[in-house]
Amino acid sequence: MWLRTLVSLGLLGLAPAASASGRAPRIVIDPGHGGSKTGALGAGEQLEKGLVLQIALQLRDRLEEETGAQVFLTREKDALVQLPDRVTFANGKRPDLFMSIHANSMPTRKLRERVEGIETYFLSAAASGAGARATADRENADAPRAQSVQNDSTLNFILNDLVRMDAHAGSSRLAYAIHQRLIASTGASDRGVLQAPFFVLTGVEAPAVLIEVGYISHPQEGARLARAEYQEKLVSAIASGVKDFLKDLSKRDAPSGADSETPQVASPTSP
Repeated sequence: MWLRTLVSLGLLGLAPAASASGRAPRIVIDPGHGGSKTGALGAGEQLEKGLVLQIALQLRDRLEEETGAQVFLTREKDALVQLPDRVTFANGKRPDLFMSIHANSMPTRKLRERVEGIETYFLSAAASGAGARATADRENADAPRAQSVQNDSTLNFILNDLVRMDAHAGSSRLAYAIHQRLIASTGASDRGVLQAPFFVLTGVEAPAVLIEVGYISHPQEGARLARAEYQEKLVSAIASGVKDFLKDLSKRDAPSGADSETPQVASPTSP
């Protein structure tokens, strides 16, 4: 059962990660899949695992340059990293936010030709709809003893309780900040900010989102996702959303009349 697995792995510490006073932001980026877990397959045998790694590596460089953040990747090459290990790695870095990068897919030819667009998720026990649940089920397929969350009433209780926790509220704000930038920058179909029970988000002790950057299975969108100029738009938009979130976080946590002790976005300095 999921609950037994989560408890044994120590993945139920759901309080937000503490920030060290005055330090640079810490960000963990999780490129989905890897190794033998190829993820979705696109036109021309484009693989999700390779696409999301390309985006994650560019995003790391952009965030380090524009925010002064310490950015960590759960994988930096085509390697298999189990979902629980990704969560453990992320929590070990005590991040201010976590982003898991994926590309979506549809199972039938008819749907593959029709469905496209960007979705951004944060954690919830109840999926936003059938499509969100299908996406979560697919991404959770690599989880240990993966099964439908709705059949585990104890885990449902724990996840439903997230609505009262800061990490969950922060995840919602992060999701909207990133999603708005992505749609504005790319002009992609807006499939919304959604909620679903993703294993990789369950135990992260910080605001955490999962971004489906598009449908790799769609003929036109899949081709766009492979292009360097479109990846640049995605990277720039996600980075802008992160900066928006960090600025908002700084304002929320700053004591009245005092400088904030939360991580700050670094200002560019003259040479």
